[in-house]
Amino acid sequence: MTAVLDTTSQAAADEPTPDVPLASWPARACALCLDVLLGIGVLAVLVPLVLTAPERGWLWWVYMAVAAVIVLLILANRWLLPTVTGWSLGRALMGIRVVRQGDGAAVGFARLLLRDLAHLLDTCALLIGWLWPLWDSRHRTFADLLLRTEVRRVDPPARDMRRFAAKVLAVAVVVCAALVALNYLVVYRHERAVDQARQEIADQGPRIVEQMLTYDVDTLKDDFNRAQSLATDTYRQQLVAQQEAVQKAGATSNEYWAVSSAVLSAAPDKAAMLLAMQGQRGTDPANLRFITATVRVDFDKTSDGKWKVANLSVLKKPLMGQAPQ
Repeated sequence: MTAVLDTTSQAAADEPTPDVPLASWPARACALCLDVLLGIGVLAVLVPLVLTAPERGWLWWVYMAVAAVIVLLILANRWLLPTVTGWSLGRALMGIRVVRQGDGAAVGFARLLLRDLAHLLDTCALLIGWLWPLWDSRHRTFADLLLRTEVRRVDPPARDMRRFAAKVLAVAVVVCAALVALNYLVVYRHERAVDQARQEIADQGPRIVEQMLTYDVDTLKDDFNRAQSLATDTYRQQLVAQQEAVQKAGATSNEYWAVSSAVLSAAPDKAAMLLAMQGQRGTDPANLRFITATVRVDFDKTSDGKWKVANLSVLKKPLMGQAPQ
C-alpha cells in the first residue's frame, strides 16, 4: 500500500499542476538571448578587432580587458545575481525563475553553474536539448533533467525591467560602436599612415641615396653639405667622418644612380630599403671606372615631414671595372 502511494506521488511530481505555471519556451529563449547572446554578440564584434590590433600593443590590451569584463558580466548575471536576488536580467524581464523540481525551492550558485555546464549536452545533441521543452511535460531541457530543475513563471520584480533591459541593450550597442570607432581611429589610420610611408620612401628613397653618394670635385663642399642635410643628426657625424676620409685620400668625382630598390619595412616615421646601385668614378673619359654596390638604408621621418638617412650599410662592397666606351 505504501509503495503504491510513493509511486503515485512521484508521478504526480512529474506532471504540471494548475498552481505551478511553467515557463514557456519563447519566454525562456528570450531570457537566454538577453542573458547570454547579447554578451556573445559584443564578443563577436571584439574578435576581429583583437585580430587586427597590434599584438601586445595598448589597443590589444584594451580589447582584451573589455572582453574579460563582458565574460565576467555574463557569468555574474547567470550564476551570482540569481543567488543574491533570485533573478538574472533576462529572467526578470520575462518573469521566470529557475527552481528545484518538486518543492520549487531556490537554486544555489553551484547548481546554476552545473546547469549551465550541462547545457553543453543540449548543444552537442544537435541542439535537440534546447528544443526538448517544446514537448516535455514540464518544459525541461536535458540540463534540467540532469540537475532536477525547472523554470516556472513568477511575478516579475517591482522594478521596471523593460526600461532597464532597454538601457542595457543601448549600452551594448554604444560599446560596440565605440570599439569599432576606436579601431578605425587607431588601426585603420595607422595602416593608412604605413601605406603612405611605404609609398613615400619607395618614391623618395632612391633619389635621397643618389644625392648623398654623388659628388663632384669641382663642387665638393656644396655636395658634401647637401649630403649632410639629407642625414639625421645621429648619422651626420658618421657621414662627416667618411667625407673627411675621402678628402684626405684625394677625392674624385662619384656619380651613383639606383637601378633597383625594395622597401624592406615601413612605419609612419621609419623605413628600411634595399638598393642596388650603379655609377661611375672619375672625370677623365679614358679612365672612368664603372661601379656597382648593394646597400641597405634606414630612414627616419623628421618632425617637418622629411625623410632622412638614419644609417647606410654597404652589403656588397663597390666593384669597379672599366666603364663602357
